[in-house]
Amino acid sequence: MTTANQLQAQLEDVFIGRPWYGTPISTIITEGSWIAAFNLPHGAVHSIAHIVLHMTAWTEETVSRLKGNNAAIPARGDWPEPGEASEQKWHQLVIDLDEANSDLVKAMQALPNDQWDQLINDERGEGEPVTTYKRLVEGFIQHQIYHAGQIALLNRINHAY
Repeated sequence: MTTANQLQAQLEDVFIGRPWYGTPISTIITEGSWIAAFNLPHGAVHSIAHIVLHMTAWTEETVSRLKGNNAAIPARGDWPEPGEASEQKWHQLVIDLDEANSDLVKAMQALPNDQWDQLINDERGEGEPVTTYKRLVEGFIQHQIYHAGQIALLNRINHAY
């Protein structure tokens, strides 16, 4: 099995499959109402919608890096604002994340198998880049799982909405 296929299987498992930790990310994201998605509970820093936008932004940035572009902050920004709350807006945020994931799979499959252990283009900071393409995607998957946990907790807090 190629590296791209192995990583794609991991990505699909956590998003739509049967991950070891429990509920897949796609289910966690859509468990609550659109109203709850934009709600900012007392003491919370981000709403579910805000986190989903962050996840989408970093998915897009990961695609950019897999295509050989220099590592950077996502084009949308690290924590883009979700804007005015609406049911249509919420559905679009979910669609955008799904589309970004599809683009990621395409970029992963396009990367030659002998390139996965090469260093990505990262000229930020001092020193030499230390992240390989494989480690980039592995870390990205961990990032998405982390934020899915935050969303799961916010879903419980927002259950009344």
